[in-house]
Amino acid sequence: MTAGAIATGRERAGQEGQMYVGVRRITVEWGDCDPSGIVFNPRYFEWFDAATAGSFADVGIDRTELHERFDYMGMPMVETRARFHRPSTWGDQLVLETRLCDFKRSSFRVEHRLLKGDELVVEGFETRVWVAADPADPTKVKSRPIPAELIEIFMSGPDRRIDGKSP
Repeated sequence: MTAGAIATGRERAGQEGQMYVGVRRITVEWGDCDPSGIVFNPRYFEWFDAATAGSFADVGIDRTELHERFDYMGMPMVETRARFHRPSTWGDQLVLETRLCDFKRSSFRVEHRLLKGDELVVEGFETRVWVAADPADPTKVKSRPIPAELIEIFMSGPDRRIDGKSP
């Protein structure tokens, strides 16, 4: 995320049974914009990627623990797209909401909503695959089942963390 990122955290969804929603506050900086003064579209994808990775930290899992505890080598993106509803400009205060959902055996969907006030600016979508080293050739990666413990954390609501601490 750029220097404009000013806060991270989790949103309390309010109702029992609702899933995790990560919230990041972003201030659009001059360097985020193209010569016409609007956010350069690839910046949105950088923010989305950082928010996806940050979701794991939000639930109490750092990268070291992912590697050591969950046979994890990465979560490459296999599909991404966005819908651009309104431009963002230098100085805008944005809120990025991120949720991990639609978990399958080794893939999951990530949905992003970028808001300026109550106005939807951009929607982003990713499909990611959980991978580890291929036992047949450790120089390659191979999809692995997503650990059920992680799926449960992301699906069980805004107040769950893997380490038991309060969000």
